[in-house]
Amino acid sequence: MNPKHLKAYVVVGLIFAASGAYVGYQKQNAPQPAPVTAAQPAGVTGPVAALYKETLPDAKGVSTPLAQYQGKPMLVNFWATWCGPCVQEMPELSALAAGEEGKKLQVIGIGIDSPSNIAEFSTKYKITYPVFVSGMNGTELSRQFGNSQGGLPFTVLIGADGQVKKTYLGKLKFDELRKDLATL
Repeated sequence: MNPKHLKAYVVVGLIFAASGAYVGYQKQNAPQPAPVTAAQPAGVTGPVAALYKETLPDAKGVSTPLAQYQGKPMLVNFWATWCGPCVQEMPELSALAAGEEGKKLQVIGIGIDSPSNIAEFSTKYKITYPVFVSGMNGTELSRQFGNSQGGLPFTVLIGADGQVKKTYLGKLKFDELRKDLATL
C-alpha cells in the first residue's frame, strides 16, 4: 500500500471516529424530555391514583390506560370467572352501563383471572362495559381500596373528583347502588 494513501485513510478514520464521539456526546448530554404521564386531578391520591396509573389489557389483549377514565364517575368491579356472585351481577352491571346511568358513569370490570379465561368468558357473555385482565395484581389493587380479605366481587364507586365514595364487598344490591349513584 502506498504510504501516502495510508496516511489519508488514517486521517479519514480519525475524522469519522471524532465525529462519532462528538455525536454520541451530544446525544448523551442533550436534555431529555419529561416522561409523558396523565395529569392527576387535584387531590387524587392513594388507590385511585394507583388505578389511574394502570394500563391493562382488555379481553382481546389490547392494552388500555385506565387514566382515560379520569374526570368521570366510575364504578370499578373486581371479579373473576370462577366467582358465582360476580357472574350473577354482570347482567345488571351491563344494564346499568347501557342505561341512563351509563351516560354519566363509566363502569369497568377488572378480572382477577387468566387472560384466556376472561377472553373466553367475554366471548360467551354479552358484557356492555370494558373488561380488563389484571391477574393477581387485581387482588392487590382491590386491597388498596380496603378489600383486606381479597373477597370477590368487590366494587368501588369513585366520584368525578377522583375520590372513593363507597366500596361494596359481595354481590351488589342494585337498589342501594342506585341511591348512591344519585348522590354523585
